Amino acid sequence: MTPSQTVFTHEFDAPSYKGTTHVNTGLFINNEWVQPLKGETIDLVNPTTGKFITKASIGTSEDVDIAVKAAHTAFKTTWGLNCPGAVRSRLLYKLADLMEQNIDELIALECLTVALVKGALVDFTLGMVRYYAGLADKVEGRTIETNAAKFAYTLRQPVGVVGQIIPWNAPLLFVAAKLAPALACGCTVVLKPSELTPLSALRVCDLIKEAGFPPGAFNVVVGYGNTVGSALTHHPDVRKVSFVGSLAVGREVTKAAADSNLKKVTLELGGKSPNIIFDDANLDQALKWTESGIFSNAGQMCTAGSRVFVQEGIYDKFIEAFTAAAKTRKLGDPLYPDTVQGPQVSQTQFDRVMRYIDIGKQEGATIVTGGQRHGTEGFFVQPTIFTNTSSSMRIVREEIFGPVAVVIKFKTVEDAIELANDTSYGLASAIFTQNLGTAIKVSNALEAGTVFVNCYNWIEWALPSAGFKESGWGSTSGKEAFDAYMETKAVHMNIGLQI
Repeated sequence: MTPSQTVFTHEFDAPSYKGTTHVNTGLFINNEWVQPLKGETIDLVNPTTGKFITKASIGTSEDVDIAVKAAHTAFKTTWGLNCPGAVRSRLLYKLADLMEQNIDELIALECLTVALVKGALVDFTLGMVRYYAGLADKVEGRTIETNAAKFAYTLRQPVGVVGQIIPWNAPLLFVAAKLAPALACGCTVVLKPSELTPLSALRVCDLIKEAGFPPGAFNVVVGYGNTVGSALTHHPDVRKVSFVGSLAVGREVTKAAADSNLKKVTLELGGKSPNIIFDDANLDQALKWTESGIFSNAGQMCTAGSRVFVQEGIYDKFIEAFTAAAKTRKLGDPLYPDTVQGPQVSQTQFDRVMRYIDIGKQEGATIVTGGQRHGTEGFFVQPTIFTNTSSSMRIVREEIFGPVAVVIKFKTVEDAIELANDTSYGLASAIFTQNLGTAIKVSNALEAGTVFVNCYNWIEWALPSAGFKESGWGSTSGKEAFDAYMETKAVHMNIGLQI
């Protein structure tokens, strides 16, 4: 392949970051920057302004073949079982240190294409890499008593080459969440970031090389889902795929994995998460977390608390306060510290959100605030709150992936549980109450992989994050994610010389 000399240079002059960034926009394969075989590119756009930023290289299935070959070679020679856990740990800690040293630049790059307000992203991203660095030298099997003539034990070994497909809504976070557990247990990686938001992932590649990871351990091929994504999910030498994205694409990933080599699959798909606020809740606390739970990252989160259930005793008071809070949110360029909400990621996503707002109006729901474009440039949508909805409405049942909340009144604990579980999704949920018994009862009853109590989206890298029902399979954090990149092998050793 031809070496890539295509470098994006950008001068940042904002309060949160002042400096020049240089990002190679080629493909990263075998620790080298290369041009895609067909030389295709895509235009990257700043969603804050709607204007062109730069071009990035787009790979195809042929480029995936080369990347997988590099990953497979590394797995068999310099990584996998040939690289001790202590070495993998040291390299991941070094990567985390380099990411921390360059974190302001990485976040600035994130803001260019995703417009993601910084928030807790930094701590979670760095913490994720360091958490799995700490697990890398702690892979353990078991010895199991069977009979006097046999010594039996288990081995935990890496799956092999893994394909990782991450979404556009938080690429740096998902780069960390995907590469860290996979590399920690000895797998090699071919990662496909979204073609809309590849810059931060590409910048991490230079840090991977600087940290000292061997060639082929980590590779990045930017491309479209129906080419690069499909090639990864169908490839016979890829033994596992980890995918974060929509339910529709998740179904295709699963089919491809089954039709190819029955590769393992981890899926984090959509959500329509319930946020239940009881009469005895601390209203100020509930309001704060509810607002961030749906409007953070412009609502572009799988776990967004988009269905807000409020008990009838405080419903009117909550609606008044929630509406006032939504109206005062500062929308703008996320590179500025007073901004709390950026735009939607693209014109396509902006149009999707506005279309759902129109659908809500047509179905008879009431907009109490928002529902319009914000400003005259970029892809900003006003924080929007719907009331007077029913469970059959599309805005109640379908994932909008924008700053749109539906608020629904309920009477009893049993009503809240029934309403909350009336969805095909089961990713996240939340409860606001000062009654411990209510918190435990509802937490047990909710059909969701995560339950937040008196908070929302306050995530921890050491805890699992998994979906119930159509929200996915497997965990994307915690020790559960680490374990998902390994196989268990049983060894039966005849020590009694029995024939």
